Amino acid sequence: MIIMLTIYNTLAKQKVPLTPIEPGKVRLYVCGMTVYDYCHVGHARVMVVFDVVVRYLRHLGYQVTYIRNITDIDDKIIQRAKDNGEDIHTLTARFIQAMHEDTDALGVLRPDLEPRATQFISNIIVMVQRLLDNGYAYLTSEGDICYAVTRFPEYGKLSGKRIEELRAGERVEVNETKQDPLDFVLWKRAKPGEPSWKSPWGAGRPGWHIECSAMSTSCLGNHFDIHGGGMDLQFPHHENEIAQSEGATGEPFVNVWMHNGFVRINEEKMSKSLGNFFTVREVLQKYPPEVVRYFILTSHYRSPLNYSDQHLDTAYHALTRLYTALRGLPSGDTSGELEPTYQERFSAAMDDDFNTPEALAVLFELAREINSLRHTDRAQSTQLGNELRRLGNLLGLLQQDPDTFLQQGTSSATELSPQEIEKLIADRQAARARRDWQESDRIRHALKEQGILLEDGAQGTTWRKG
Repeated sequence: MIIMLTIYNTLAKQKVPLTPIEPGKVRLYVCGMTVYDYCHVGHARVMVVFDVVVRYLRHLGYQVTYIRNITDIDDKIIQRAKDNGEDIHTLTARFIQAMHEDTDALGVLRPDLEPRATQFISNIIVMVQRLLDNGYAYLTSEGDICYAVTRFPEYGKLSGKRIEELRAGERVEVNETKQDPLDFVLWKRAKPGEPSWKSPWGAGRPGWHIECSAMSTSCLGNHFDIHGGGMDLQFPHHENEIAQSEGATGEPFVNVWMHNGFVRINEEKMSKSLGNFFTVREVLQKYPPEVVRYFILTSHYRSPLNYSDQHLDTAYHALTRLYTALRGLPSGDTSGELEPTYQERFSAAMDDDFNTPEALAVLFELAREINSLRHTDRAQSTQLGNELRRLGNLLGLLQQDPDTFLQQGTSSATELSPQEIEKLIADRQAARARRDWQESDRIRHALKEQGILLEDGAQGTTWRKG
């Protein structure tokens, strides 16, 4: 039986088979960062989730064009630059570099294109003009251009929200120049001291929603396969993107909408006001990057992800088990063939809406079999080790040398240097050679107190941080 990749489509409210517009090719756009601060763990989840989506689609043989944008002009950026007394380009350049440092550390592959809003001003202006020409937008008395929500009959088809319900229950910005409180700004008239660009309607700058419509359609065409982002963007951002894009082009915008779930901190919503707001670089001071990546993949991408030190510790120990299974096994091509059981089960999990928790379970089954065969069938355990690395690679995991990972630990681990640890191991070996078991046990216990676990084997003594 052929299993086809299915993806939960927020627009259809169900899982649907992936059927690319152009056979063999997938065009994917993901809403990236607004660069006025460092990446937080919510950003990390979006980056890692869609990195795995791209890796797996390419594994399946699709030619993927992956676009992840950067918002580099925005009210928050302008305010932060003003607060810092610096130019917005200096501010955004610094945080774009920091974003790349964080995503590189997490093993996130760079997108094929990373458009910035300020590079697409002319495209934005063209799209706004089309919306004016097509009757979906209007010029306000203050010189802004707004989208008229009621003129797009299908508004709400992504979020399931109805205009009448929005008026009754949603908080909307009060602006007497708008024809309807639900209308949103496409082009903002320039204010003194703010960055602006020339346009047919005077100097101004784009609204946030129109930026993504212009960038995505410019890079991928008017109609493309997948659009992704955090669940918090479903409304109003993605809803507005649909209205803008389809109003401007007259074509369907996106076939499949993917949204990853929220990140919570110790079961509470992440918020600076609650003091539970963590940047990626803060987390990476305590935990190795691969542990953070593994932790993100332990929950299905559409489910909430609860961040806590306890869960990161659990992730560290789980990843340690996988690397321990690989320790001492050579990597590379080996003779013989494996039964396709593991590959089939891994693929079945990933083909079911990228079910990474089930895919990770297959990795642990592989690790258990490696450990059971390690001392009885070296060739088979080596083959299984290569399969474990290969499947792990599809998730962006298990590509380090096992000793490198096992000896790095977390921030709570020992302050002893590797050289000091090796010296104590040599002292213990000398004690064992002269049959001084008391001294041997003392050194082992002293190292354990420092978080260093020793493992004696036929090839000698190895160590890891526990």
